[in-house]
Amino acid sequence: MIGGSAPLALTAHLAWVSSISFGGFPTVLPDVRSFVVDKNGWMTNQEFANLFAMAQSIPGPNSILMMTFVGWKVWGFPGAIASAFATFAPPCAMYFAAYRLWDRFRDAPWQRIVRFGLAPVAVGLVLASGAVMAYTADTGWQTASASLNEPAGRIVTVTRSPHLNAPILRA
Repeated sequence: MIGGSAPLALTAHLAWVSSISFGGFPTVLPDVRSFVVDKNGWMTNQEFANLFAMAQSIPGPNSILMMTFVGWKVWGFPGAIASAFATFAPPCAMYFAAYRLWDRFRDAPWQRIVRFGLAPVAVGLVLASGAVMAYTADTGWQTASASLNEPAGRIVTVTRSPHLNAPILRA
């Protein structure tokens, strides 16, 4: 049985992690796994990998789905709702504020520098999440290879995107 402070700890951690993430869900996956598996023991590596696989296979926002599953595992239905809200509410508020600021200074020369600087950071964080999931799945070289290929595929997709406005990433 999980203690009464577990839902609050999970919700607070997810709100904090979602507030500081760059590059979306894959970048916070290693920290969330460490928090729920290593630090608190709320689930095993295999259970975490299974929840990740389910979240990836269901259409929709993967980060909210994954954190909802984690919240369900920790505290049932109330944990699922709290985890989902903690995952999307802080970034939504920050994105709205940042967009207003970004749009206000859209012609400033520093914007291009910021975009070029953040792109490699996001790529590194996505690759790190693939390495963590390969370690977590650790059932053989085939699984590890598949886990590492997924973030590599994301990077190729993003760098080939015609909508990306960062020529440094285009081949």
